[in-house]
Amino acid sequence: MSLVLDAAAQDLLFREARTANTFTDEPVTDEQVRAIYDLVKYGPTSMNQSPLRVTLVRSPEARERLVGLMAEGNQPKTAAAPLVAILSADNEFHEELPQLFPHFPQAKDAFFGERPVRESSAALNAALQAAYFIIGVRAAGLAAGPMTGCDMEGVRKEFLDDDHTPLMVVNIGRPGPDAWFPRSPRLEFEQVVTTV
Repeated sequence: MSLVLDAAAQDLLFREARTANTFTDEPVTDEQVRAIYDLVKYGPTSMNQSPLRVTLVRSPEARERLVGLMAEGNQPKTAAAPLVAILSADNEFHEELPQLFPHFPQAKDAFFGERPVRESSAALNAALQAAYFIIGVRAAGLAAGPMTGCDMEGVRKEFLDDDHTPLMVVNIGRPGPDAWFPRSPRLEFEQVVTTV
């Protein structure tokens, strides 16, 4: 059975897409970011909790503060990327559940009254949304450079608050010269899928 998505779209989103390490200086606009969000917001999360939050780092001062928190190998590309996004999990996502899960408004208190439960669920579901975000960047014809090599606690203190847990930093833009490392191997179907 073949996939419904045409081969060009499959290549754009998956087969040819890789983490970008260099970018051109072409700006990434707020309109592009909004279009990305308007696509990926439809990705499913548990009980529609949608805990991902995106902080766009646009000002030179904020960029300088962020670059200082990145691992050494991630600093040059973060300094040069047209746009950088900090993706975080909102640990107070449950406050939005009456709007997002209206057919069971009691879910806010019935399932997520305790902070450790919220943190665990927010981390899982925001990570899922972060993956959608990366695919959305690719769907916009841009390249994404997701990174976890940074001082996460420093990122939280500098850009977020105690109710948000940073997940990753994503460089966004048009790929520049020598943007790609060679493709790393992948596991084969039989190594991953088991039938019981």
